[in-house]
Amino acid sequence: MISVQKVIFPGIALGCLLLVCITRWIANPQLVLASVPSAAADAGLGVDTGEDPVLEAGPAAEEPAEAQTRQPAEESPAISTQCSLSPSYPDSILQWCGLIEQYAGEHGLEPSLVAAVMLQESGGDPNAYSKSGAVGLMQVMPKDGLAASFMCVNGPCFASRPSMEELFDPEFNVAYGVRMLAGLIQRHGSVREALRAYGPMNMGYRYADIVLGIQERYR
Repeated sequence: MISVQKVIFPGIALGCLLLVCITRWIANPQLVLASVPSAAADAGLGVDTGEDPVLEAGPAAEEPAEAQTRQPAEESPAISTQCSLSPSYPDSILQWCGLIEQYAGEHGLEPSLVAAVMLQESGGDPNAYSKSGAVGLMQVMPKDGLAASFMCVNGPCFASRPSMEELFDPEFNVAYGVRMLAGLIQRHGSVREALRAYGPMNMGYRYADIVLGIQERYR
């Protein structure tokens, strides 16, 4: 008898529960179905709803920032390598194009004139040191070294000039040489006269004509 009761009473309880569920489903079927995925999600279980997942537009659908940085970036514009000097100039001169254009522009000179002086004076070698003591790209006479032995009426001719150490710096040398050439042009009134004064004393106008010839050849 006890065994029969153990089977009957649970069966009756299960039947009642099933009847309640069926009644609720008939009254509102959406309520029961909607609760299934929600409960599964809370439990951490995947439920196949038979639909493809849809991502909403907005930040949640965007590619993660870390992945975006791995995409090939658009190449930034390269630093301008354009030079107003003729490309037929030797590379030893063209490598200083930026300095030539900068300081020629500051003093109102043609870059081609500065490049011609540099080619004649040093060939573009920043370590050039002449037998007379001139230094660097524009072959400027310094106050020390061999140049210190040149004497004028009031003492050393180049006492007010920069040192050799300063003039071996390419930018300093170009800046100083261009400023000196511009001053000579202003003082003498013509490029040819200024070049005569800039070059070796024993060459005179021959030096000026050589430099002007270089400038014309590389236009």
